[in-house]
Amino acid sequence: MKITQLDLFSGIGGFHLGFERAGYEVTSFFSEIDKHAIAVYKHQFPNSTYVGSVTNVRGSELPRIDLITFGSPCQDFSLAGKRLGMEGQRSSLILQAIRLIHECRPRVFVWENVKGTFSSNNGADFWAIIQAFANIGGYRLEWQLLNTSWFLPQNRERIYLVGYSPATGGDWRGVFPIGKDDRTFDGELRERLWKLQKAKSKNVYARTIGSSTAKMATDSNFIKVKSATSSGHEKATSGDSINLSQPNSETRRGRVGKQKAQTLETSCNQAVLEGYRIRRLTPIECERLQGFPDNHTAFGIYDDQKKPMSNTQRYKQCGNAVTVDVVQAVAEQCKPLFK
Repeated sequence: MKITQLDLFSGIGGFHLGFERAGYEVTSFFSEIDKHAIAVYKHQFPNSTYVGSVTNVRGSELPRIDLITFGSPCQDFSLAGKRLGMEGQRSSLILQAIRLIHECRPRVFVWENVKGTFSSNNGADFWAIIQAFANIGGYRLEWQLLNTSWFLPQNRERIYLVGYSPATGGDWRGVFPIGKDDRTFDGELRERLWKLQKAKSKNVYARTIGSSTAKMATDSNFIKVKSATSSGHEKATSGDSINLSQPNSETRRGRVGKQKAQTLETSCNQAVLEGYRIRRLTPIECERLQGFPDNHTAFGIYDDQKKPMSNTQRYKQCGNAVTVDVVQAVAEQCKPLFK
């Protein structure tokens, strides 16, 4: 199935790759401002066309677009951020995407954003966005909160909204729900990460959390990780993930992920317990947790030359990405809409 995609805020191509894995033949026009994300996208999808910043993209200058995908900047909606909502400069860029839906009238558009969008400004922002989509006219809207943990061992909740036009002749059956039981990751975190080939770089082995944060338990089958719980700690066993952020905080809780990673962010703040050794996740492991192939972010195209990507940037690009496996599941549900 051939489609032409406009990939806005494209990052490293998670939407592109997810639709390809679902069996689509994708011709992509992509918009992004982060030079490292652009470089990775060009390296991984050399036949794609870069169209610049979303503010400069004009529908009249593009070919017929079948699909618009966008995970607009989410910092102002994130539960971990300042919660500025639509008043935040970055999150208001969604209005540019809405403009391009008006101009291009794609068969389908897919929007991804953080769970905090539901509650931003007591829910007012989310419903303002829904109203803006509805005002485009001619699209049916469906949305669902999906979790990467249904597919891969990472707890990452994201809203996926799909808009589609019945005027295209597509099937009116619902895209959602995609159920947790439809495709559940079968295995443990360590199976996903370490039965596959390990990276050999010295950067694989991270700093160990200090004794003020983690210490051996007396019965020697778990370690205690400092946490703002009634006991003052959480128990971590081999294969559990541990959040390294603010290790001496007196108020932080939820540091331990039981056989799954917590939400990947733009800095590598996640570690894993191997025996009694705490080590940081590697870039390859972060790629796997987001559904990308190994070394997807290892190189980029800068000024027509292939160059290696720093680990700092690799972690950042993985943390900003959409999860490929989740996109693939959504893409498979969308197939009748392109007939």
